[in-house]
Amino acid sequence: MCVTCGCSDESEDKITNLETGEMVHNHHHHTHTLADGTVITHSHSHEQEPSQIHAKIHNTTISLEQEILGKNNLLAAQNRGWFKGRNILSLNLMSSPGAGKTTLLTQTINDLKHQLPITVIEGDQETINDAEKIKETGCKVVQINTGTGCHLDASMIERGLQQLNPPINSVLMIENVGNLVCPALFDLGEQAKVVILSVTEGEDKPIKYPHIFRASEIMILTKIDLLPYVNFDVQRCVEYAKQVNPNIQIFQVSATTGLGLDTWYKWLTNKVANSSVPVFP
Repeated sequence: MCVTCGCSDESEDKITNLETGEMVHNHHHHTHTLADGTVITHSHSHEQEPSQIHAKIHNTTISLEQEILGKNNLLAAQNRGWFKGRNILSLNLMSSPGAGKTTLLTQTINDLKHQLPITVIEGDQETINDAEKIKETGCKVVQINTGTGCHLDASMIERGLQQLNPPINSVLMIENVGNLVCPALFDLGEQAKVVILSVTEGEDKPIKYPHIFRASEIMILTKIDLLPYVNFDVQRCVEYAKQVNPNIQIFQVSATTGLGLDTWYKWLTNKVANSSVPVFP
């Protein structure tokens, strides 16, 4: 069990390349750090493990959070260097399930694909449904299924990049697993985090889940075309978001009607310009 977020560290994640149909599996191993600093990594197979090792492992009270995040941050730094070397602007899109990440992403690609070179890493626990939607836009995409895992991590992104191979001078959108907690804890090497919140959720989400809003550079409030039909206080939501992150930029959009998308597109193209990614004429 991952003590950082509670997801299983014995699950198997897989990466699907939608262009080739290739599927790559990764078996997670079980890692324990003992009180004396010894690290033991193993997998639970059908073979019997030495009982004295298991007794020593499971009878020792340990904290793995620093080790888990430390290893992740090292890989994230490597990813960041890889992005920088290839002049790739990478964004980590995070939200709760159903907030509209995929709808916003597909609309963004359709509107900007003749202006910006965009590729996508799609994260979900299971299925390639969202990756199929991205593929329909003509965008190159790989799907990462995390199994029982509740977030993407830097190692998954590293392996996803090997399959995706995004071109130099481009934009990489990483759509994280739907979750307002764990994705904010794991650095992927991205240049900026983007949190997406819909008006069909509570306006108090920024103060109920402050870390993800504090870690994000912008917040996109989606589905504003539904405001006449839901009980959602936009002003209060904005105040809560500014309370936890005074520097956060907030855009109010509807991906279905196009309302407000120009503010998001302007931010994105400015971010691209500042990152030296060329814009198509």
